[in-house]
Amino acid sequence: MVTRAGLKRAIAATYQDVQDHHLLQIAAALSYYSILAVFPGLIFLSAVMGLIPLTDAFARTLDVMTRILPPDAMRFVQSMLLNLIGANHKAWLSFGTLGIIWAASTAFDATIEALDIAHDVKASRPLWKTRLLALVLGGVCVVLWIVALAVMIVGPEFGSWLSARIPISQVFVVLWPLIHWSVAISFTVLAVEIVYFLAPNVKQRFLATLPGAILAVTCWIALSYLLGVYFRHFANYNRTYGTLAGFIAFLTWLYWNAFALLLGAELNAKLAGESAQGKIAPKPRSRPGRRIVLR
Repeated sequence: MVTRAGLKRAIAATYQDVQDHHLLQIAAALSYYSILAVFPGLIFLSAVMGLIPLTDAFARTLDVMTRILPPDAMRFVQSMLLNLIGANHKAWLSFGTLGIIWAASTAFDATIEALDIAHDVKASRPLWKTRLLALVLGGVCVVLWIVALAVMIVGPEFGSWLSARIPISQVFVVLWPLIHWSVAISFTVLAVEIVYFLAPNVKQRFLATLPGAILAVTCWIALSYLLGVYFRHFANYNRTYGTLAGFIAFLTWLYWNAFALLLGAELNAKLAGESAQGKIAPKPRSRPGRRIVLR
């Protein structure tokens, strides 16, 4: 149990480690790997939805994304997808599957190294094991995020649509607009928790990763809104970067979201250190080895 004084020390130590662990530089590396994974993932998602007998399924997905991404970044994503996606969904399904496996494993492999640094542990797991873990993390997170996305796609009107077909309580209908946001956020938090629990080379309790996951997801929501305001009213990326304005906006969004992910991991590590005072500190999952520096 972390006391109030321990919480203050953990927050202060987290702030210090932002500088000591060079989180801003590591976030830049993660944003690079993330952008390699995003488009194969979206191509794969569009190909799968093209095979589902649901009208405008992928268009609804893009509509949900407009609520998350800043406008300039979203325009870049839409233009890229229009250029990449053709009518042959099966061909893109094959290409997208190979692409997302490679890109997602690389992005999550970099995340594993970054979280080892956040927890001040040495990376001793062999390359094949970390890459396999990266694939598992990618698959689990994709499934959870698809569930969250599906809840958002059905929209706040789903409660009324369902009540017209089956007898359900009107309380559910009234509360559904709140429930569908809560479910989407909860699955996102769960995905981040799983990354925090499995990725670093330490043994820890699953619930101990919750504070950092809540912090990361809260920062994602706040940053998406604030960056949207910044791009609309203050930044003039079109004048500075020209045709690259949308790409720079999207990369900036990925960068700050990667930083939020690392910040949550740092908070979890410091809270674990506070709770371990007077107890046996968390042990690495395997024998110590050399520390891997994120490249």
